[in-house]
Amino acid sequence: MAIDKEDIKYIAELARLRLEEGERGKYGEQLTSILKYIEQLNEADTAEVEPTAQVSGLADVMRPDEVRPWDREEVEMALRQGELEGGQIKVKRVL
Repeated sequence: MAIDKEDIKYIAELARLRLEEGERGKYGEQLTSILKYIEQLNEADTAEVEPTAQVSGLADVMRPDEVRPWDREEVEMALRQGELEGGQIKVKRVL
């Protein structure tokens, strides 16, 4: 399956790539070879294969949120370690 120049230009724009004319040809050849490989994979008989989304067997461990009150001493120690502003703990900006 060959990819035309307009498809290459469109895909490059989606990927935010600025390709020169020579690079477009190379990029097109690479995409064409990838698509040919995918066509080969489509020929494999997978009728008896179960779909798999995750192979390691790991799963998220979920637990309900639980509020555990701090004793007054822990609260005071935590507040002493930080900087207060208007009765609130001041933290650095996270961008």
